Amino acid sequence: MHLTAPARTGRSDTRPRVRDADGMAVASFILGLLGLLVLNLFLGPIAIALAAAALWRGTARRGRACLGLTLGIADLVILVVSMEATGTVSWSL
Repeated sequence: MHLTAPARTGRSDTRPRVRDADGMAVASFILGLLGLLVLNLFLGPIAIALAAAALWRGTARRGRACLGLTLGIADLVILVVSMEATGTVSWSL
């Protein structure tokens, strides 16, 4: 009895990694945008971490990852400014 190796489908091993990085870029953008309105203390750092990971993994959506990074930083800047203005650790519209 002769066993053969399974045929390769031609997919490369890096494809899921790039797709994950693209998802991280989009998620960082959405969380950064949402963080401007609510929970900026939590969503800002998450957006920054996801954007950095997406850029490090070589996402095809570099613009979206850079926007997510910028929005995550803006979340934290708004938090600091509002903390100085109101003397609290949160802000509301």
